[in-house]
Amino acid sequence: MSSISDYILFLLKIFTLLFLVAFAIFIVLNIKQKKNKQKKKLDIISLNDHYISMKHQIIMSSLSKYEQKMWYKRNEKIKKDKLKQDIKLIKKNSNHILNNKKPILYVIDFKGDINATAVASLREEISAILLVYRKNDEVLLRLESGGGTMHGYGLASAQLQRLRKKNIYLTVSVDKIAASGGYMMACIANHIIGAPFSIIGSIGVIAQIPNFYKLLKKNNIDMELHTAGQYKRTLTMFGKNTSESREKFCSELRATHSLFKKFVCSMRSSINIDEVSNGEYWFGSIALEKGLIDSLNTSDDFILSKIRDFSVLKISYINQKKFLDSFMFKLKHNIKNRVFNILNV
Repeated sequence: MSSISDYILFLLKIFTLLFLVAFAIFIVLNIKQKKNKQKKKLDIISLNDHYISMKHQIIMSSLSKYEQKMWYKRNEKIKKDKLKQDIKLIKKNSNHILNNKKPILYVIDFKGDINATAVASLREEISAILLVYRKNDEVLLRLESGGGTMHGYGLASAQLQRLRKKNIYLTVSVDKIAASGGYMMACIANHIIGAPFSIIGSIGVIAQIPNFYKLLKKNNIDMELHTAGQYKRTLTMFGKNTSESREKFCSELRATHSLFKKFVCSMRSSINIDEVSNGEYWFGSIALEKGLIDSLNTSDDFILSKIRDFSVLKISYINQKKFLDSFMFKLKHNIKNRVFNILNV
């Protein structure tokens, strides 16, 4: 008996030690994050520099040490000569830099979840672009989303429409998936690019809820629900659903679907909306035939095709959360996404 109590005491000591270690790590990470307080920032990366650096690395690796030295000297001379030339022109005309700059291709990413939470960053990125855009500037949105809530993706779509209202040419590239709410966003673009096996479409509306009424009734558990307003609540998880409430719920889905279809038609009038709005999705090559996208390509090839004529800048708005908030946020949305995926298998 004493050996069992000793063992239990030993386990309690181990759990206490593990708890103290975890707590200490949590405190250290929180302190570290407070020291590096930069909760919100706009991160800008030149993709021209990124690809030039990549190109130089490959070239250098194929040269001998002597050739590398000569190549480096030559490039440094070219840079210095160009800098001197720019300085002379600036002295003559202070507006030379802005007037003769290449147009900018702004690259932004949107990776959507059920609630389109990435819209918080998207709205800031678009606002930043609208503050500085010039004539002939363009925007590329690299989109990946399987859809989600109507209000979440409705707001994300409205953010993209801000670019169209300012006549900024918008290209949306779909390398993997733009379905349902994701396609609602994509159809706003002046030009939609899809990879050959990307998933496109799913212009439909879905809603499902479990009902535990029979289980509660079997266990003699009553559930009361009181509302003011005939349609304040239609279907319920715990009460008995009537045919009237079920029909009202379905009519709301049909109304939402009708709005979705009208929105897609207003953005892409050339497509046969009745043919593509039955909830089906298609791979990129078939979506091209149906007019859902405009060309087959990847975002990488599109960017490379623009490097020569544009300054390509990747814009990211970073909203850093506290360690615990970030952990709980990710945990909550991972659970939601898992449940959503299971229910829609």
